Amino acid sequence: MKRLAFLFENPLRGRRLLALGLLVLLAGTSACGQQSPATPNRTMTAYDRMLGLLYKNTVPTIQPKALATLLREEPVSGRGNVLLLDTRTPAEYQVSHLRGARFVDFDNFRKLDLKDVARTRPVVVYCTVGARSEQVGSWLREQGFRDVRNLYGGIFQWMNDGQAVVNAQGPTTDVHPYSVLWRPWLKTGNPVYEAK
Repeated sequence: MKRLAFLFENPLRGRRLLALGLLVLLAGTSACGQQSPATPNRTMTAYDRMLGLLYKNTVPTIQPKALATLLREEPVSGRGNVLLLDTRTPAEYQVSHLRGARFVDFDNFRKLDLKDVARTRPVVVYCTVGARSEQVGSWLREQGFRDVRNLYGGIFQWMNDGQAVVNAQGPTTDVHPYSVLWRPWLKTGNPVYEAK
């Protein structure tokens, strides 16, 4: 009974355990050929199903390929620079992150000083799979940011789709998998829990 009380006293941990249970259930399911609204050109995977259960749909998503294209074209098109916010922990960010991403510690994101950032500037938030970053994205929208998107599937989907990450030394294939329970969703890259 004490364990159940602990889950209700710590809602984030309770949600994580619920997500773990959902992961186990979803890992054995087949895609059944259904299409995900977030991934119109792909067959829905167990990962898409899990994300569908985790996301609250409070922030529009952007697919990794679309973000990669936007980041490549942005200096040429003059559409304004995208502010990339990595909303994971310091350890996760040190292992690797998207090139040009600004670190925002999830545990302290409400203290983030963005008073000098135009509310019209496009912002893309990401974390491991997109659940924490969605919370940060919702908060940013409450702060008046008009163009906030959440990277669909987080850094895992970014890597799984063949996009690059960096660390302090330069390009890397290392990715912090958040926990051993989330590790199976990372299909490419080298799972590393501590920066080298």
